[in-house]
Amino acid sequence: MSVFKALGLAIGQLTDGPVLKVLFKSVALTVGVFIGFGALLYWGLVQAFAAYDISGGGVAGAAVAVLIAGVSFWFLFRLVALAVLQFFADEVVAAVEAKHYPEAARTAQKLPFRRDLANSVRGMGRTIGLNLLALPIAAALVVTGIGSALVFLAVNAWLLGRELTDMAWLRHCASEPAENPVSWHRRALLGAAVAAIMLVPFANLLAPMIGAAAGTHLTQSALAQRNEKARSPDGPRDA
Repeated sequence: MSVFKALGLAIGQLTDGPVLKVLFKSVALTVGVFIGFGALLYWGLVQAFAAYDISGGGVAGAAVAVLIAGVSFWFLFRLVALAVLQFFADEVVAAVEAKHYPEAARTAQKLPFRRDLANSVRGMGRTIGLNLLALPIAAALVVTGIGSALVFLAVNAWLLGRELTDMAWLRHCASEPAENPVSWHRRALLGAAVAAIMLVPFANLLAPMIGAAAGTHLTQSALAQRNEKARSPDGPRDA
């Protein structure tokens, strides 16, 4: 199944009840995180301005808080949105499998909260770590005008593709996961497509949900191909 077909199926399921329910929860929690961050930032700035006897501290604090929160929303949205979605990923994947892959839905293992939390923390760690590693390369390429953006796009496309397909794959593997069955280039293409959607205002709120659903389609397609190959005469045989 092509990545674009998977994205089309994912978008088509956005109006389904179970998906809408998760969409509202994840968007509300994501936006709530940034509102809470902005309120805390505003309070801290007002206190700092008052301590240094800066006049108009409330207005100045509000202006600076809005500016910092807005910039943070732009740069950190992907990280926060995916971390939030991790807690509801099982519901998204289950809704897609129930509609399109009923056999897979029957054999899937529901992930416990502890494992969801661990996956979310690992994902955030990978994202922060790889972006920090890419920073010197991006800085060296800043003179090219576009090189830095391409470096970060490549890194985050790979990261997004892995996270979005892992959400489905982890329901069908053992506690010690084998290699993700979706090929690296399909994961990267999915990640790049979702990263592009995240650059569009308002559409970026839907991007994690679309990506998780599309990642489920790609994972099930890859598993079906693997099983078909195993059953073929030229596939692996028992000794």
